[in-house]
Amino acid sequence: MTHSKRETERKYAAPSADDTSWLPDLTSVDGITSVVGKGLDELDAVYFDTDDLRLADASATLRRRTGGADAGWHLKLPTSGDSREEVWAPLSDTVPDTLRDLALSRTRGTEPRPVVHIWTTRSTQHLVDSEGSILAELSLDRVRAESLLATTTRASWTEMEIELAEDADPFVLDAVDKTLRKNGIDRAEHSSKLDRALEETGTGALHLPDRRAEIVVPGSAADEVLRYMDEQVQTLVNIDPAVRRGRPDSVHRMRVTCRRLRSTLRSYRAVLDRAVTDPIRAELKWLGGELGAERDQEVLVERLGTGIGASPRELVLGPVDARLQVWNVARASEARKRSLDALHSPRYLALLGSLAALTEQPPLLRKAARKPEKVMVKAILKEYARLAGRVAHALELSPGTKRDAALHQARKAAKKTRYATEPAHTSLGKPARRLGKRVKALQRMLGDHQDSVVARDALRNLALAAHAAGEPGFTWGMLYGQEQAVAERCERELPTTWVEASKPRLRKALVH
Repeated sequence: MTHSKRETERKYAAPSADDTSWLPDLTSVDGITSVVGKGLDELDAVYFDTDDLRLADASATLRRRTGGADAGWHLKLPTSGDSREEVWAPLSDTVPDTLRDLALSRTRGTEPRPVVHIWTTRSTQHLVDSEGSILAELSLDRVRAESLLATTTRASWTEMEIELAEDADPFVLDAVDKTLRKNGIDRAEHSSKLDRALEETGTGALHLPDRRAEIVVPGSAADEVLRYMDEQVQTLVNIDPAVRRGRPDSVHRMRVTCRRLRSTLRSYRAVLDRAVTDPIRAELKWLGGELGAERDQEVLVERLGTGIGASPRELVLGPVDARLQVWNVARASEARKRSLDALHSPRYLALLGSLAALTEQPPLLRKAARKPEKVMVKAILKEYARLAGRVAHALELSPGTKRDAALHQARKAAKKTRYATEPAHTSLGKPARRLGKRVKALQRMLGDHQDSVVARDALRNLALAAHAAGEPGFTWGMLYGQEQAVAERCERELPTTWVEASKPRLRKALVH
C-alpha cells in the first residue's frame, strides 16, 4: 500500500533551536491568528541512493524513516518551484518494490543502498487561522548526519522548515517569507537535509564529475543542442513515474519527448556523431512505438466517445455506448500492458543509460564548436525542404488511400521541422519561434486528418461487429460520414495552411 501527497515547503537558516528569541511573532502575518506548539519528535532516517548518487543528481530522495506521524519509506520526486511529490510506503526491511519502480528511471536499475544516516530532533508549531484551520507547519530541526559510504565524516546544523498545509493558499508561504526576511532570516543554501549532509560529510564527492564542460565550447552549436537535450532527457526521466501510475496525459508526454529527442539527434547530425546517436534514435523509436498503442487508443476512444456524445439522442440507435466501452476495455488493457512491459524491460534501462552517457560525454563533431546561428539555420532549412517536398507530393495526388498516406508522411515532416526549431530558440530568437508556430498549425491540421483516417477504420470495424450481433449500424455509419467530412475539410484547407507556413519572409528571417 502506498499513497502520495504534494509537499510544498521552504527551508531557512536557523541560529538555534533552543533559544528562539530570533524568531519573529508570526501572528503579525496576514491570516495567521495563532501559533500552536505540538511538541518534540525524534526522527531517524536512512537515505538510500546508488553509489554514484543518481537519485540526488536528479533531485530525488529515497529514505526509510522512523519516528513522527509518518514513519515509513518516503520517495520524494521534484515537481516545480518549492513543491515535490512525496510517495509513502509502510516500514519494511528493504526498499518497497513500488518505490523501487518509481525511482527506476533515475537509478537505471542499480539497486539503491544506504548512503547517509540523519537524526533530527524536531520542534513543531502549527500556524493557524481564525477558524482553527492549519495554514502551515513550522519545524525547528536540530540535525546530525553521518556518511555510510567510504567516508565516516559527521556533520550537524540547525534549520527551519515552513511547510504549506494541504489545500492551504500558497500566499501563506510568501507572507511568512516576507516577515522572516525582514527580520534577517534568510533561505537555506541547501534545498534538502540530504543535500547539506552530502556536502558536509564529503559524500557528495561521489557525484560523477562534469566532463562535458571540458569539451563543449560555451555559446557554441553543441552548447545549444545539448542544453535542449538535457531538458528532454530530464522530462523523460521525470514523466516515467506518472506513466507507471497511469496518470492522465503522461503516456502522450513521454511519447512526444521520445519524438523530440529523435528529431534533435536526426536534425543536428552535424553536431553529434551519428555512429553513436543512430542506435539511440532506433531505441527511442522502439520506445515510442511501445507507448503508441496505449496513446493511440486513448485518442481514438476519446474521439469516438465525443462524436457519440455530441450526436442527437434520436440518432444514437442500439447499444452504441456499451459496444464502444467493451471494444475499448479489451484493446486498452492490452495496450497498457505493452507500455508497462516496455518500462520494466532491460532495453528501456539501457536506453536511459545511453541517453545519460550521450549528454554527459557527447560525441562531438568538428562543426559542434561553431556558432549556433549557421549550424542551426542549415539544419532547420534542411528539414523544411523535406517538408515542402512531402506537402507538394501530397497535393499532387487524388483523394484516397495514397493521399492519406502522403499526408501522414507530411505530418511527420512537419513535426521534425518544428522540433528542429526548438533548440534554436535562444540563438535564433523570434524567427525560429515564429516558424515553429506556423509549422505547428500545419501539423495540427494534418494530425486531425490522420486521426480521421484512423477513426474511420475503427468505425468500420465497429459497424461490422454491430451488424454481426444484429444491432443497428446507423450511428456508426453516421459517425463515419462525419469523419469523412473532417478529412475533406482538412484537404481543402491544406493549400492555404501551407502557404502560411511557407512564406518566404519566414525563411529569410532565419538566414538574416
